[in-house]
Amino acid sequence: MNPRRKEAASQARRAVADVSGQLAALRAMTVGQLCERYREVFGEPTRSRNKDHLRKKIAWRIQELADGGLSEHALARIAELAPTAPVRWRASNSGGAAPAKEPDTIRDPLLPAPGTVLVREHQGVEHRVTVLEDGFEFRGARYRSLSKIAKEITGTRWNGYLFFRLKSRAKERGAGGEA
Repeated sequence: MNPRRKEAASQARRAVADVSGQLAALRAMTVGQLCERYREVFGEPTRSRNKDHLRKKIAWRIQELADGGLSEHALARIAELAPTAPVRWRASNSGGAAPAKEPDTIRDPLLPAPGTVLVREHQGVEHRVTVLEDGFEFRGARYRSLSKIAKEITGTRWNGYLFFRLKSRAKERGAGGEA
């Protein structure tokens, strides 16, 4: 065997042994040590404190760094499929996995469009609530929930959708409507 090939084979064996040693060391680590190791291999802290999850993620990353990651064929296939993937699966422009970004406007389908005025009479008094893009306006004050407004009006806890009749009790229990 030529000396260059012999040296390359020797380096490959050492690298495999090193990876095996690193993977074996993960089994003995505490959660705190795993979190620190995660920071070392990923370059950012983890939010997880689950020992098994951290071991698997770190092991995957160690092997990825040692073996070079995904093949060109796999990367090409990912690029081909990416346009049809749900947004939460897509990677950020930085190339790493990005946390799922919440859409700018998540609105409950039970809520009427912003600008709608909800009118509810309670104990002979008419109450008007304006639906806003990011909450509600009642008596000149902003509220984040209809339930808070219902409590303000009645003095007791209410489901805001029920109080303002945006949802019926039968719908709350399910299609059957039985108690």
